[in-house]
Amino acid sequence: MKQKITSMLILALALAFALSACQPKPAETATLTIMTHDSFAASEDVIAAFEAENNVKMVFVKSGDAGSTLNRAILTRENPQADVLYGVDNTLLSRALDEGIYEPYDSPLLAGIPAEFQLDATHNALPVDYGDVCINYDKAYFAEHNLPVPQTLADLTQPEYNSLLVVENPATSSTGLVFLLATIAEYGEDGYITYWQQLKDNGLVIVNDWSTAYYTNFSASSGKGAQPMALSYASSPPVEVIYAAEPPADAPTASLVGRNMCFRQIEFAGILKGTPNRALAEKFIDYMLSVKFQEDMPLQMFMYPVNSEAQLPEVFVKYSQIPAEPAALDPAVIAANRDKWLNDWTEAILR
Repeated sequence: MKQKITSMLILALALAFALSACQPKPAETATLTIMTHDSFAASEDVIAAFEAENNVKMVFVKSGDAGSTLNRAILTRENPQADVLYGVDNTLLSRALDEGIYEPYDSPLLAGIPAEFQLDATHNALPVDYGDVCINYDKAYFAEHNLPVPQTLADLTQPEYNSLLVVENPATSSTGLVFLLATIAEYGEDGYITYWQQLKDNGLVIVNDWSTAYYTNFSASSGKGAQPMALSYASSPPVEVIYAAEPPADAPTASLVGRNMCFRQIEFAGILKGTPNRALAEKFIDYMLSVKFQEDMPLQMFMYPVNSEAQLPEVFVKYSQIPAEPAALDPAVIAANRDKWLNDWTEAILR
């Protein structure tokens, strides 16, 4: 009897083991790494939704400004540190493509994105957002001094605007570089240095970075700065409203949006060559181009969505401006001439 009970117990244990072996094991959570510039931001619930839907953990590696981020991706391409790269813009696009760091991906969501943003026909780099670098001005200063707002780049060289403008150094700042490109688009390679010399003669202030220009020199932001005009973004005015301790009735700043006074940046995302997570990387690219992600972006990164179906927040629409004729240069022309333009500018303006 005892032997029979023992045999039955052994049989039961064997059956239980067999049944447990047949049970599906829970899928392991994958990790998807996104290399970005420091300005990347997305709402926690937007990222969490993607993670839950795809059983994945998102890791974001912030790597400095767009140029530094691209350099990191290039230097580590033999042993990629991420699956997706976000933040290369149209001033760096040709370099990124020439370095061959991407794997092409023809996302089905490109069908909802206007052709003007799709600068890479090979679909190695897919457009995600756009924005305009423009000069912002302090409304109160101009009103108090009964000073007309400049309407053209040429106006900025006039005596009434002497010492009223601060811009970033194009050799150290991406916004400064973009404004340099706007002046080249307006005056050409033969005339932009002359224009900058006129600005310098008219008291132009040059600082190394955007934070210094906007938060130290700009009178509307710090309240103490000496310059009522600062190089920033067309989306900066709504920021002043949204983050004010007591939201004002109107934005205290606005942008100069005359012809070629702004330069349009388009930012791209791409799958890094050699990723072991190709399928997940494709899904995240699709997610970045989806309405859910695109509608979250304006109040996170203060950039415009490229998906034509995405709706903009009311406060963003009310206080930001879209230039009718922003400056533009072919990315290939920028890539071929950027270093020379910067060297010539540095020699003429800083030395």
